[in-house]
Amino acid sequence: MIALRDSLPLVRFHDGSVMNFERSWLSTALVRAAETAGYKKWWLADHVTESVTTYLEQDFNDNVVTICRIERAVQSVLQVIGYSDVARHFRTMPPPVRISLVEIARDAGEGYELLFFELLRARLRGIIFSEAQQVEICDLHRCVKLLRSAKNWRRDCSGLRGEIVSFVRGELDLSHRAQDINLQLS
Repeated sequence: MIALRDSLPLVRFHDGSVMNFERSWLSTALVRAAETAGYKKWWLADHVTESVTTYLEQDFNDNVVTICRIERAVQSVLQVIGYSDVARHFRTMPPPVRISLVEIARDAGEGYELLFFELLRARLRGIIFSEAQQVEICDLHRCVKLLRSAKNWRRDCSGLRGEIVSFVRGELDLSHRAQDINLQLS
């Protein structure tokens, strides 16, 4: 028997790729649909997400759910609560893209900041030219310590952290998709 995380099925996309079901991913797609429908601060996204999540946990029996099935479930909930205008605009988003800065720093080699920035630029540009709408860049603190060969956080670590944040923002600002990408850097 296979135990799925949080008793939730995996999500299969049109291209065959699979990811863990994530509430934040669905909630973000709902917020975007509501904004498109004219609701700027729609407070029901989390409630609709929980409703669909409960359905998947308790009433859905398969280990994998298709994107089409999730879209139908969300649209059904939206119509029942009187938001068919949001339902018409609802589309799931591509899976979130995750970048580990520690992995990039390890690929560059300890202390090789120039190569680190080139590798990071290549990863970011790959995302910019993809269909990704949600990007999660993680491990900033550990990455800086690795690049600085620092056991403890130092003043020069703060400077490098600022450079990395500015670099990521700058790369996204150069793209024509800066407004389409939801970026989280931690």
